[in-house]
Order: sequence, then structure tokens, then C-alpha cells
Amino acid sequence: MIKLNLNIEINYLIDVNGADFICNIHAANTHYQVVSMENLHINQSIPYRIDKDLKHGNRYLRFTALPGPLKIIYTATIEVAHYRIRSNDLMEVPVRNLPLSVIEYLYPSRYCQSDRFIRLAIKEFGNLPQGYSRVKAIQEWVRRQVTFTQNVSNSNTSALDTFIEQQGICRDFSHLMIALCRAVNIPARFTTGTDYGANPCLGPPDFHAYVEVYLSGRWYIFDPSGTAIPMGFIRLGTGRDAADVSFATIFGNVQSQSPIIHAVAVEDSKFGFVAPYYCEEALSTDDERPLPYNPSGN
Repeated sequence: MIKLNLNIEINYLIDVNGADFICNIHAANTHYQVVSMENLHINQSIPYRIDKDLKHGNRYLRFTALPGPLKIIYTATIEVAHYRIRSNDLMEVPVRNLPLSVIEYLYPSRYCQSDRFIRLAIKEFGNLPQGYSRVKAIQEWVRRQVTFTQNVSNSNTSALDTFIEQQGICRDFSHLMIALCRAVNIPARFTTGTDYGANPCLGPPDFHAYVEVYLSGRWYIFDPSGTAIPMGFIRLGTGRDAADVSFATIFGNVQSQSPIIHAVAVEDSKFGFVAPYYCEEALSTDDERPLPYNPSGN
């Protein structure tokens, strides 16, 4: 079991007209990820509210900021008891048997133009055995094709751009992997968290984008950039791509600084808490329950 103390600080300078904010920085509450303590501090004396998306468990902080400096600090203690299974036991679910809630993750989206990758995906992955191993092959292909490089992409960079430029950050790796999975009819979605365990050479701790793929009736974690430890990911938001779960969507003119993020593991053998580590098993923190496989589709 994993226990992390999380601290997120974001700073802005708001112009004279103020600005509306929708932030996705609160840790999601699921059956496998429990927020045992949290606190929010905003330096401005302004009203705010937190809305929860019942479908994914995403929580959105909403407020209108006044002109001047704005500081948002979110702290939380999160306990994660991953659902774990042998990866070889995971199979792809035929489209005819997918739950309605999963179907949308087969379609192209703003940053994941899966329809533009169909020929490539079929050529590279169409003849591979279906299941976890095929998804793993897609992940490894993305890692070989794309070099992790800071400051070469922006909020407009899509999976197609990343494929052409062959460089990017975790967000770009994730969009490309999602597009390739969807191109061969494997549901895949975009998830945000924090980059626990990332090499300091890549820069200070930051938000982290990774992928969840639907196999055997549950969403499983994949990290195409390979820059962090999946067992240490804290789920913040889940959506079709980055457009759905930006950590801050701002309506107004502001100056922003890089976020300051710290995620510290609590190790306590008495209570079974261990530091995150790499493991061979497939991991999930999603509440989706596996559905029985029905070959007839009835």
C-alpha cells in the first residue's frame, strides 16, 4: 500500500480585469485511492466551490480571481491500494462488449487524432497477439520513436505533431500512445497526476500525464514517457485528452509561474506502507468493475 503527502503550489499575477479559473488539482477519490486529509489555501479572500464529476471522480476548483498576486496551495495525504494482476491475464474487450461509458475512448479527440493513425497502427500492431502485450508493444514503440525534450511543445501540440517532430514531454507521449491504441480499437484515455520518482535531471517535480487502457473490464496504468514510477502516481483528472483535464483553465489575462510540487512517500511497515517501486504486475486505481466476457455479445 502506498501513502503520499502531496503539496501543490501555483502562483499567478492577475491583470486589472480579474480572471475566472477552473483548476483540476485536487486528488480524485476512488475505491483504490483515498484522500485521508486535504487542505486548500487561496491567498485572496474570494469565494470558491469544488464541483465533482461523478463519472470519473475528477474534482474542479472554480473561482474568480481579483487583480494582483494569486497563490493557490493544495496539500493532501493520499493512500493508494492498487488493484494488481498478472499482466498476461489481461485481454482486449471486443467493441461489441464494451460498456457505453467506455465507447467514447475509441473515438478521435482534439489532441488524439486516431483516425489519422489507422494505417500506421495496423501495419505496426495489427498482427500482434491481442491483450496486454499488444498495448505494451505500443507503449514501447512510442518510447523508441519519441525523445523526452523540454520546451519543444505547447498547448496546441497534438499526437500527430509529436509523431512528426519525434520529441516532447509526458503529455505528448501520452497523446500519441492513446491515438495509436484507439486506431486499433483499444479504448485509451488521458490521466493526470504528479511525477513521483522522476529523475531530477529532467527538471523539478511537476504534474505528469499518463495513459489508462481498458483491458478485461478495468482501466490499467501505462506510462509511455517512462519518466516516473507508476505506483507513485496520484490520480487528479481523467478525460479523453489534455483538453478535458488541464490543471488550470483560465479565462482572462494572467502571468503564470511554474508549479511547485512535492510528493513524499510515507514508509511505515507497521501499517503496510511502502515506497513506490517498479513492478511487473499491471496496476489500476479505477473503480470500474470487470465485466464477465460474453463471446456472443448478448
